[in-house]
Amino acid sequence: MTTTTTSMNTGAGEDRVLATAQQIVKSLNTPKEVREDMLLIFSSFDNRLSNITNLIDGEDSKTVEDRFDAAEKVILRWDFNSLEACRLSLNWEESRDEADEYLSAVDEILNQMEELCLKSDRDIVDRAETAIQLAMSRLEDEFRQVMIRNTVSLDADRLYGSIRRTSLSFPVNDGVIDPDFDSFSEDSSHQFHERGASLGDNVSVDLIDPKAVDELKEIANRMLRSGYEKECVQVYSSVRRDALDECLAIFGIEKLSIEEVQRIEWSFLDEKMKRWIQAVKIVVDVILSGEKNLCDQIFHGADDAKEICYNETVKGCVMQLLNFGEAVAIGRRSPEKLFRILDMYEAMAKALPELEAMVTDDFVISEAKGVLEGLGEAATATFVEFENAVRSEASKKPMQNGDLHPLTRYVMNYVKLIVVYSDTLNSLLETAQDDGCDASQNENESDDFKLSPLARRLVSLISSLQANLEEKSRLYEDSALQYIFLMNNLLYVVQRVKDSDLRELLGDNWVKRRRGKVRQFGTSYLRAAWSKALSFLKDEGFGGSSSNASRVALKERFKNFNACFEDIYRVQTAWKVHDPQLREELRISVSEKVLPAYRAFLGRFGNQVESGRHTGKYIKYTPEDLESSLLDFFEGFPRVLHHMKRKST
Repeated sequence: MTTTTTSMNTGAGEDRVLATAQQIVKSLNTPKEVREDMLLIFSSFDNRLSNITNLIDGEDSKTVEDRFDAAEKVILRWDFNSLEACRLSLNWEESRDEADEYLSAVDEILNQMEELCLKSDRDIVDRAETAIQLAMSRLEDEFRQVMIRNTVSLDADRLYGSIRRTSLSFPVNDGVIDPDFDSFSEDSSHQFHERGASLGDNVSVDLIDPKAVDELKEIANRMLRSGYEKECVQVYSSVRRDALDECLAIFGIEKLSIEEVQRIEWSFLDEKMKRWIQAVKIVVDVILSGEKNLCDQIFHGADDAKEICYNETVKGCVMQLLNFGEAVAIGRRSPEKLFRILDMYEAMAKALPELEAMVTDDFVISEAKGVLEGLGEAATATFVEFENAVRSEASKKPMQNGDLHPLTRYVMNYVKLIVVYSDTLNSLLETAQDDGCDASQNENESDDFKLSPLARRLVSLISSLQANLEEKSRLYEDSALQYIFLMNNLLYVVQRVKDSDLRELLGDNWVKRRRGKVRQFGTSYLRAAWSKALSFLKDEGFGGSSSNASRVALKERFKNFNACFEDIYRVQTAWKVHDPQLREELRISVSEKVLPAYRAFLGRFGNQVESGRHTGKYIKYTPEDLESSLLDFFEGFPRVLHHMKRKST
């Protein structure tokens, strides 16, 4: 048994050496004399080539049948059903000699097929077809195994390491939303928005071990020549599809139906949207690009097969990404989704040209364009929905002490984030200018026509906010407090615009107009808050002369003014003016309005009251006392004005 096995192995070895030499002779494509010289040199290295005459004359004297028999023998030796093939394992990476011999045998039969068919020898033609069929079965299996063994295992670190994080985060610093103010979102306390990461330059990863690419190319070439293109493409695409599915799993991209996506709670959906954005960038820029290069190498020179193979390979991966994008695009509109949808839109807009350059499947590209359009429409509709929500938000609980309303904070923080997407939103809103947005009508000013589409929307949005705030101001019974509330909120809006990129977007004229409106509210506050108190300091009723004044009436006037001022002090020290500068300006305005009137009244009639009994009961405060007490106004802490002991004059 041992002798037989040794003999078989020796014979097989000689066959392989001779087949290799024959392949060299055939590939040289040189004159016979040159081939003879080279083969004589070969024979000096290996005694198995000592019978050099047969090799030298092989191309000329060997019959087609002889060469066919030798090639067939090699193929049958590796037939899955043969005993020898069961004992021997053809490992293409470790047994290059055997692999080369096998491929040479396949080449030999393929080269002879046309000649064999012309001879009309049905028996030998059937043998050739059978040999090719066996060879293709073997090569198909080897193609699959080489691909599986050499597929590079990608993990999260390698994939995420292929992008450069830009850390673009935008904190909503003071955007804490009151628990009672939940009209806008499922999660109104969402405090940060992080835009997606961006890819670095010249990023690439190996999908297949580069050492195996040439082997795969050799096998694919024979399968395509033999008419087994379909089988080759199927093997390649099935293996690579599994690898791409693993990549998506690394990103946390699950196979979910549209209905399943739309049932996900916002906090979980937000995380999935962020992962999707990262996946689109890396998959298109790195994975699909690498897949394209791999296809180009393995199927070089076979353009049709290469195109089909690439499309079949990446279609499932791309469609899985697109299905999620579509589900988000047609999902329920809510303001908190806008920024993530815009991120998705921008990622898709950047990826689409690259997809079109790589993928030639019309259906896939059509679906990608549809998802991009759908995300754009979803972003626009969500923005419009946000404006409608601002206009109709109907919380009925007035803010204590006239302070900032959560709606104002929420809207302005939202608007500041919107500016980051100015270019994208300007493009999307360009065709949506008639959707209920007429900034010029709202503002009645000609320079609004010069605003960008986004700026016009923001003017309309802030006008809606202002109208809602004016409606909410009516919840206060005290008209003076209404104006404090309006000043607080409008000034906050103005400052957020002035101190950000919004100023450039809306323009200085917009800021000036709003500042003028704040001053108007201040004037209205003075009239509403102090008219009654000042009415007690007028000369009416005293005949225009101090000598004719009734001492009783004067005492009543001083008494009423004191009571009114004390009541105002008690109430308005509890009111809160959010901005320190506005708070100081209001105190100065009150001083300029009240103190001169009090001094004049006290100067004209104070002596008549002081000449009587219990003077301190009626003239309780000096002008300096009043001026000092005004420093306590608008701090948000209610106080009581205690009787100040006057210094005797």
